[in-house]
Amino acid sequence: MFLAAILAVALIAVIVVFQLALALGAPWGAAAWGGQHPGVLPMRLRIASGVAAVMIYPLVIAVVLASAGIIGDDWLPVDGTLLMWVLAALLGLGAIANFASRSRLERRWGPVALTVALCCAIIALGI
Repeated sequence: MFLAAILAVALIAVIVVFQLALALGAPWGAAAWGGQHPGVLPMRLRIASGVAAVMIYPLVIAVVLASAGIIGDDWLPVDGTLLMWVLAALLGLGAIANFASRSRLERRWGPVALTVALCCAIIALGI
């Protein structure tokens, strides 16, 4: 469970850096948000990437660490096991969307999302 949490956090950290770079204007739009905007993303998607990088993914990291027992979990609104199953499902759907993307570059995120989903499932199972 500990190793699954560390792997999930490391991969999510890579996503954070990628989303932050997109928010700051990196010309990697073909690898994100459906791959419909090659180059620099439009402002609305740059803002969405910024929100994901500084708010959503850090919260996901904290939930993973708490659910794995690495940090305290008394702040979680519900059981960490339930949250891990929710994250596993959402990330699994995200992986499917990445694999199905028309963008060759975005499809590369499929294995990342799938790996994080599997790590969340491992944490949920307590193994």
